[in-house]
Amino acid sequence: MADATPKSPLSFSIFRAVWIANMASSFGGLIQSVGASWLMTSLTPSSQMVALVQASTALPILLLSLWSGAVADNLDRRRVMLAAQGFMLLVSVTLAIFAFAGWITPWLLLGFTFLIGCGAALNGPAWQASVGDMVPRATLPGAVALNSMGFNIARSLGPAIGGAIVAAAGAAAAFVVNAASYIGLIAVLLRWEPPRNERTLPREPLGHAMAAGVRYVTMSPTIRVVLIRALLFGIGASAIPAMMPLVARDVIVGDSLTYGLLLGAFGIGAVGGGLMVRRLRDRMSVESIVRTATAAMVIGSAVTGLSGTMLLTVPALALGGAGWVLALSTFNVTVQLSTPRWVVARALSLYQMAAFGGMAGGSALFGTIADVQGVQITLLVAAGLLALTILIGMVIPLPAARDLNLALREWTEPETAVSVDDRSGPIVVTIEYRIAPEDITRFLNVMHERRRIRRRDGARHWTLLRDLGERELWIERYHVATWLDYVRHNQRRTHEDAQNTRDILALHQGPAPPTVHRMIERQTTRLPDMREVTPRELADPMTDPARQS
Repeated sequence: MADATPKSPLSFSIFRAVWIANMASSFGGLIQSVGASWLMTSLTPSSQMVALVQASTALPILLLSLWSGAVADNLDRRRVMLAAQGFMLLVSVTLAIFAFAGWITPWLLLGFTFLIGCGAALNGPAWQASVGDMVPRATLPGAVALNSMGFNIARSLGPAIGGAIVAAAGAAAAFVVNAASYIGLIAVLLRWEPPRNERTLPREPLGHAMAAGVRYVTMSPTIRVVLIRALLFGIGASAIPAMMPLVARDVIVGDSLTYGLLLGAFGIGAVGGGLMVRRLRDRMSVESIVRTATAAMVIGSAVTGLSGTMLLTVPALALGGAGWVLALSTFNVTVQLSTPRWVVARALSLYQMAAFGGMAGGSALFGTIADVQGVQITLLVAAGLLALTILIGMVIPLPAARDLNLALREWTEPETAVSVDDRSGPIVVTIEYRIAPEDITRFLNVMHERRRIRRRDGARHWTLLRDLGERELWIERYHVATWLDYVRHNQRRTHEDAQNTRDILALHQGPAPPTVHRMIERQTTRLPDMREVTPRELADPMTDPARQS
């Protein structure tokens, strides 16, 4: 009997190669982060400026993720990742040069970290959406958990290595190591040949694509709840990494090596959390996993705030790291499994905006609190906020994980008696249903879901009409801007959506399939009667009816 257990994501060579190269790049990024955070402590005594080092990296994800998600859904994701990696390599080299020359100021350092964050914002949606191109769907949760675990393996050792590099050779050396770390991933991406999906439609303009992504997420209840919870979690969870340089310097009274060891403890716990993801998903609901992870963060933040010794702080940070990965990887997997491929990068980008926007805002908030109340009080406040999110989860719980069939359904563009092209429009569509009076309540319920699906996929002005002359006749009506938008709208229907269509047809008592009218809006105007126009007038452009209209 064949083993039904999904294969390990690492058994797929391309995922394995990119995962290893990406982990090496993560090592460099964390070494750079240690160098930047510790350099800031030597440039200024302000706790807020130190906290802003993390905020300056997270802020671009808030600002640019939706745009980069639209780019990743519309362009070759491999090329998008190559562009992002090349940009971060260039910025890191420039940062190292400035550091060696002694030209760095606090605000200039924040500017460089902001630019590196911009590269990460461009890279993130393309990389996460590409995982689905590297492994089968059944293996996707394990691949997402491995990504988190790989980053946190780097987090376990990278900060300690970074602290040693900073202590031995200065922050500039850490920036050089980060610049070199991009080269391996660039080389792997250059060799990868991802599967090519033949495009049957032109690419969406980026503005339209961004609007479509926002519309899809806001009209998808599952993803909407994940974003709210990720935002709230990100605010409270940001305190530990934001305050960690200050914990090392002011609470434990250590040096850059101490800071590296604290980050390493957080990373070791995160690796443990990554290893537990698959087992916990088999035994616990999504909501239970996130509550457990948040509780771990509460304990980790509170103990770190109350402790002044490495003996208690190290295990507390390890527990917090485990909770960090468990929650974020669960949010990520839930979004990916709830989104079809055509919009997955935009959905992930909005998830990143929520999570990292919360972290950016939380880092700035806790930096301000720390300047007034101190680091330890700040961590206790963060623990209280995280505990509050557990209570909020009882009001808006995460939906149970389901294996949705989100493959797109095949749809054939209909023939039209009137010639149309992609820009023809506006298009008005009506569908006629005949519903028995005793089935009206059920029909209204399924049409409520139909309305959500239509609007989610781009329909405008959706209405349901009942004919006053025929009691059984109901008409569904909606608009789309152009014929191309109508084609896109229908090609975005998934097999999961087909259940709604089956429910409607089960209630329909008229001809099968229901009568569909596709119409194009036209404005009325006063044109000359062509029977009264002479050949000479037709030749004169001033009497051309088309010009006069």
